[in-house]
Amino acid sequence: MAQITPGENEGIESVLRRFKRKVSKAEIFPDMRKHRHFETPIEKRKRKELAKHKQRKRRSRH
Repeated sequence: MAQITPGENEGIESVLRRFKRKVSKAEIFPDMRKHRHFETPIEKRKRKELAKHKQRKRRSRH
């Protein structure tokens, strides 16, 4: 869980910027999207195969 304690004279914009940076470093959003809906084993397999295919395609370009 990401927590930020604002400084004495720190503006809300800088606190929000620090919070967003900390959340992105903790990789909370991808994890949240992954657990949003139940994924059947077939869907999981298809997603992994698609990711593997994209990765191979990306590597073959270079």
